Amino acid sequence: MKIYDLTLPITPDLIVWPGDPPLQFSRPYDLEQGDICTVTRLNLSVHTGTHLDAPAHFLRGGAGVETLALSTLIGPALLVEELNAPALTADVLAALPIPPGTERLLVKSKNAARWTAGETTFYEEYVAVTADGARWLAAHGVKLIGVDYLSVAPFAELVAPHEILLAAGIIPVEGLKLDGVPPGRYQLICLPLLIPGSDGAPCRTVLLGE
Repeated sequence: MKIYDLTLPITPDLIVWPGDPPLQFSRPYDLEQGDICTVTRLNLSVHTGTHLDAPAHFLRGGAGVETLALSTLIGPALLVEELNAPALTADVLAALPIPPGTERLLVKSKNAARWTAGETTFYEEYVAVTADGARWLAAHGVKLIGVDYLSVAPFAELVAPHEILLAAGIIPVEGLKLDGVPPGRYQLICLPLLIPGSDGAPCRTVLLGE
């Protein structure tokens, strides 16, 4: 069995969303300083690196991470590739080989190569799902959509795609590391930190293939 780890490493150089606090690492206890053990302290947004959004992120009164069904976060998934489109519109999604009944969909775009290149500066023109693309996903029964930059929605159109997806019960998984993963069918395992009431959570996300 082949295991593809789609998780971005959380390091001080990891790109964060503009306006979010920078990642902070410290060691209040350190064996190298004579302490009895080493303890690392980490300060970060719940939308850091590979993470998912809960309804509370964009829906007033929306539910937190603890309500998301593990049965949606674990199961068969389809990875498709679209390396040319500037955005994931309804027309772009309709043209991709996405069979009816697909519930977990991951889309590899030209974003993927940015992580491999080791970029450390936020890129505003990343590929993401537009509002009509979000409506397409909802109409076709998708329950989870995975993308390869830090937001499922375009930088200039953040609210509407999130609202459409979350109101339809679709879980956005963002910041996936998809470069080098071939398109195809897999088993997805996406496990967010269990933070009751939180609007999002970092995830360890993998694909299992033959």
